[in-house]
Amino acid sequence: MSTAAVPAPGEEWRKLDRRTLLVTTAVMSSVATGAGVPTVVGLSGGMGVWRALAWVLPAALLLIVCGTGADYVRWRRTRYRIGPDRAELHTGLLLVKRRSLGRERIRTVDLTANLLLRILGLVKVRIGTGEQTGGESTLELDPVTQAEGERLRTELLDRTSSASESHPDGMLAVLDPGWIRYAPVSFVAPLLGGAAAGGVMQVSEWFGVQNEVIDWIGDRFRDTSVLMIVVVLFAAALLAGIVGSLGLWVEMWWNYRLEREPGGTLRVRRGLLTSRSVSIEERRLRGVELVEPLGVRLVGAARVDAVATGIAQDDEDKHTDLKTLLPAAPKATADEVAARVLRETVSPTRATGLVPHPVAARGRRLRWAVGSALVPVLVLVILGVLVSDTLLPIAAGCAAVLLPVAVLLALDAYRNLGHGLSGGYLVARSGTVRRSTVALQRGGVVGWTVKQSYFQRRAGLVTLLATTAAGEGAYAVHDVGVGEGLAFAAEAVPGLLEPFLER
Repeated sequence: MSTAAVPAPGEEWRKLDRRTLLVTTAVMSSVATGAGVPTVVGLSGGMGVWRALAWVLPAALLLIVCGTGADYVRWRRTRYRIGPDRAELHTGLLLVKRRSLGRERIRTVDLTANLLLRILGLVKVRIGTGEQTGGESTLELDPVTQAEGERLRTELLDRTSSASESHPDGMLAVLDPGWIRYAPVSFVAPLLGGAAAGGVMQVSEWFGVQNEVIDWIGDRFRDTSVLMIVVVLFAAALLAGIVGSLGLWVEMWWNYRLEREPGGTLRVRRGLLTSRSVSIEERRLRGVELVEPLGVRLVGAARVDAVATGIAQDDEDKHTDLKTLLPAAPKATADEVAARVLRETVSPTRATGLVPHPVAARGRRLRWAVGSALVPVLVLVILGVLVSDTLLPIAAGCAAVLLPVAVLLALDAYRNLGHGLSGGYLVARSGTVRRSTVALQRGGVVGWTVKQSYFQRRAGLVTLLATTAAGEGAYAVHDVGVGEGLAFAAEAVPGLLEPFLER
């Protein structure tokens, strides 16, 4: 937090939109309804519906009034202004907070609007410096009008244009509805299926009918084998997960657009019910990452993430990945979009001609994979010997399934290892369940970390970490030969590693 600057002539403090009170009232009403209905249902069995309502309604009204009153105080005590040098926000009643950000430090102006805000023509604006210091580096205006939000974004991110004639400003990618076919093959589908099953049991417990639901399921499978019950329930959960993943994809990526605006700003806009607008300055971009989760990779698709400084996760919206530039799309499309983002003719992420890693790296992956697969098998064997013999066939079945899968994944992980140089970028690829190909600007590498475990030292391998101020902070070249890896690091960023090498 910095000392507030003297306001320039004509600068005026602005207030948030007063319709925030309507938003808060609606939200508190939904919370009161969600908590009150199960409570009324639970109490009505012992005291009757009307007596239960007489207990619950006053508490619900008190919750709504208190929530709206607190928001009214917040609205009255919150003001902001954007000057030529600083953006300032004052808020608070008992604990007054005054935050001030220098405009030259502002890196992000993101706009978010849920369905209720969109109906009212409002948005939430998050102004940030991109530093990982919590709220001290962020100003949040919740809410302002949509026109005011766009004005703030345009004004605060106004930069001198760096566009070239060969890579003009404009639309870089738009939504193809056919990309929705990649949603069911992501890891989200089984997770949502499990969440749906848990949600059914939780809701039934709220209404006191959980035992009835379990009995109903038992009646449906009264004359069915245990194996068939497991298969049917798994298929039902997977089907629910697929439907949920399709719905989540539509909500997150509908109306998706990626464009380059005048001044060198990449803007991602997306969302069906909750609209989101994320801006990334190109001068903060240090490269891109092509991400291919296993299911998506098997159908020939990939997504594109930005490797940029100052991208922080939204604490209030954990499922939103602010660095994603392109959702899962055909790999050729992903490479093309990556090239447009980097202003290159051919994307470095095409990963042609990458240097393979030594055979010793394959042995390490096989040992780790087989060892991980044997752990649950050995646990079942020990329990089978000590507790019940019925666990021994299960252990054999697990070994028959897990060991071949582990070997296949280990071999695939070895095939995916690779590194190389492509113009001004160093490229590193690794992973099997989540294969990642990162193209990092060589000028964005600020240091190298060389890691070598005891077993790597015996195998003549080393892991290199390219340290950068962007993205995850460091990107690894796993299990490369010692001499080859150090030579690669020295060639990728000349003068950085040479003082520490022994010729």
